[in-house]
Amino acid sequence: MSTTQRVINTLVGIVLVLVFLAPVYWMINVSLQSSEALLRTPPVWFPFDPTWSGYAEALRTQGSHLLTSLVIALGTVLFTLLVSAPAAYALARFRLRGTLALVLVVLLVQMVPGIVMANSLYPVFSQLGLLDSYAGMILADSTLTVPFAVLILRTFMSGVPGELIEAARVDGCGQWRAFGSVVLPVCRNALITAGLFSFLFAWADFLFAVSFTTGNTIQPITVGIYRFVGNQTTNWNGVMATAVLASIPAAFLLLTAQRYVAAGITGGGVKE
Repeated sequence: MSTTQRVINTLVGIVLVLVFLAPVYWMINVSLQSSEALLRTPPVWFPFDPTWSGYAEALRTQGSHLLTSLVIALGTVLFTLLVSAPAAYALARFRLRGTLALVLVVLLVQMVPGIVMANSLYPVFSQLGLLDSYAGMILADSTLTVPFAVLILRTFMSGVPGELIEAARVDGCGQWRAFGSVVLPVCRNALITAGLFSFLFAWADFLFAVSFTTGNTIQPITVGIYRFVGNQTTNWNGVMATAVLASIPAAFLLLTAQRYVAAGITGGGVKE
């Protein structure tokens, strides 16, 4: 690579970082200013006299919604992994008729628009009493996370050496024990990747949240922010403080699990 190309790549990288960091910085900056300071001309680029009133109001009004989203996201991760891991193992290791057709169906499910899924699930959830419930939200989010996790895990499990499983079977392990004690530890990176993306989708979901909740019983943070903005159009520091708090779990997970994600995405692409 020539020096010119390195310089161009460096400049492009700097521009991309600035493009992504600028909204984050402005969101944090606004959350630390009072409503009066936001109306000043020229605008205040750095909050030298920060106020935490926005965060206090955000925790007071949106704290329960943050906990609701956390429960739904963790429940979605647990349900997704419990369903997708055995399904991916069966598709990867067993010679079943119609396996490729089933994988194609799973792939096609990923292409179904979320609004179509929401319209189809609403009457079913209404009859089963799953509206305004944690179980209903977890099942709704899992309709999109399970197919994705199956595809990720199947690709990775296809690269697990069959000799490891056979050795476990020779030592007396049954199929389920070999799956739990051999395959799952080897596929740790893929499991973390599937779980992380499932968490992020459930945490950021708005369509299912606004479709299957009325706010009377539970209300995820995405719907809480939406309704909070509608009620607090003049209190932008509180709105931005809520957005900052809602971004912390996703940012923390991405920073702590990025090496596992990189290994989980690329690990199934090469077979020894």
